[in-house]
Amino acid sequence: MNLNLSGLYAITDEVLTPDSSVVEKVKEALGKGVKIFQYRNKSAKDGEIFEVVKELRDLIDKENGLFILNDRVELAEKVKAHGVHVGEDDLDISEVKKIFSGFVGVSCYGDIDRAKEMEKSGADYVAFGSFFKSPTKPKSYTVPLEVLSKAKNELSIPICAIGGINSENISKIREHNPDIISLVSGIFSGDISENIENLS
Repeated sequence: MNLNLSGLYAITDEVLTPDSSVVEKVKEALGKGVKIFQYRNKSAKDGEIFEVVKELRDLIDKENGLFILNDRVELAEKVKAHGVHVGEDDLDISEVKKIFSGFVGVSCYGDIDRAKEMEKSGADYVAFGSFFKSPTKPKSYTVPLEVLSKAKNELSIPICAIGGINSENISKIREHNPDIISLVSGIFSGDISENIENLS
């Protein structure tokens, strides 16, 4: 596996990419050069999504991309996902690593101290945000963009920016040089191919 944690990072969501169409939509984004994908579904049981997750993993693996599962550590191990992403209410990294053999990303919101702690604990990348009002997470608070530059100076693992990012504001994010830029609606709302072209 080529652990290239850089570039655009597409995150699926139950509304924009329901399980009935998620494989086709991911395939389109892969065709436009996106290499990192996270499957996020907060409501279904593991058994209900097993087949679609397995299909996504195989599709993305075949294209030398990285497939990350949100939260579901045991399922991630079962389908041999490349990575898993956890937040502050999920298992801590030491517990994750007992179950899962791939790489681990962690949400750090605007908290650089938490990110340093996660790096020491073995996180492979950390995510900061939201930086703008996010249509998929309307209740998340916004974080100053300077957090990215500070994190780049103080951490040695890849830094990911997330939250409300789209073609109109991505240049503001790029000024702070994060390794990875995560988008949900910025990629999957409307015309996927056009969205990705407008992000480059």
